[in-house]
Amino acid sequence: MDWGLKNRISRIIKPETGKTVMLAIDHGYFLGPTSRLENPRETVTPLAPYADCVMLTRGVLRSCVDATLANSVVLRVSGGSSIIGEDLANEEIITSVEDALRLNASGIALSVFVGSKYEKQTLLSLSKLVDEGERYGMPVLAVTAVGKELGKRDARFLALSCRIAAEIGAHIVKTYYCDNFEKVVEGCPAPIVVAGGPKMSEKDALELTHKSISAGAIGVDMGRNIWQSDNPVAMIKAVRKVVHEDATAKEAYDFFTKLTKKK
Repeated sequence: MDWGLKNRISRIIKPETGKTVMLAIDHGYFLGPTSRLENPRETVTPLAPYADCVMLTRGVLRSCVDATLANSVVLRVSGGSSIIGEDLANEEIITSVEDALRLNASGIALSVFVGSKYEKQTLLSLSKLVDEGERYGMPVLAVTAVGKELGKRDARFLALSCRIAAEIGAHIVKTYYCDNFEKVVEGCPAPIVVAGGPKMSEKDALELTHKSISAGAIGVDMGRNIWQSDNPVAMIKAVRKVVHEDATAKEAYDFFTKLTKKK
């Protein structure tokens, strides 16, 4: 692994802890204006200083994020379908590695849809992206997406998806938490970050974070469970307590509650 690749990965995964808190705000690429993400600038500005890395599209990065604000960015580079389209899994690469370099991205991300009719297409896109990423020293994050027709989030399916992504060469894999998550981590040679998923209570989201880290994940890529909270800054601080300070879910929730009372 060359110096540039190592350096970019160290901007995503903090060397001090070997962990990461990623802030996902890339939902608009297929959902359009999402509740509390209608104005990305208003959403990301107070939160970015507390995120190790922000995951977003190049359009939002260019128009809504000040160059001095984000610690690190991972660009979403796959797309081509929308929530009202026929199949969300029908994605291809929509942003070049060269553009990611111009934007000083620390990494690039795309979704792979194992088990869908577009499985081969998305896995070949991952292969192409890894080849180009290695050429330029750009790490690739593979998102093991679950299409509407799949709906599977069990350990067997997620272990399969994560292992395939790692075998193709993904440097980091993003997936969902599930029962027996240790089996998913054990079978994946690449470090795993866990998606926050749909909005849940702050207490449950912190429990999800703690379970993920305890089972071997190196971090979370959380979006709606941070910026759809009524107290998003307190929430991302509480998530950091779990990821970087080994706090229990209860300790983090007590910390969150204390911050909200101060507010």
